[in-house]
Amino acid sequence: VQLVESGGGSVQTGGSLRLSCAASGYTYSSNCMGWFRQAPGKEREGVTFIDTDGSTGYADSVKGRFTISRDNAKNTLYLQMNSLKPEDTAMYYCAAADSMVWSTFSPLPARCPRGYKYGGQGTQVTVSS
Repeated sequence: VQLVESGGGSVQTGGSLRLSCAASGYTYSSNCMGWFRQAPGKEREGVTFIDTDGSTGYADSVKGRFTISRDNAKNTLYLQMNSLKPEDTAMYYCAAADSMVWSTFSPLPARCPRGYKYGGQGTQVTVSS
């Protein structure tokens, strides 16, 4: 299984970025997927997830600003980030669950119900004031 993120970069406060995560070697459409982030010196934070039925969840810190979506035909997950703030600066990771497994990696607060079995290498997002 390979998850490859792209779309990170540097923006000013109030700007927007769209992250993508291309999945391969994986039954993409049958599993929950999500995004988590980690800033230097901070714990991992589950940002958002989208389940196979289209249901989503968001951390309060990003609710109303971030939108997760998936294109099952392209095996790609997206994260549209608007109204970015300096506190959004972090490495952003794509993660995928396995519907047959309960995984121990389950970053709070917003994550797939079974946790995540796979993760990508991350893409850096930097928001300057």
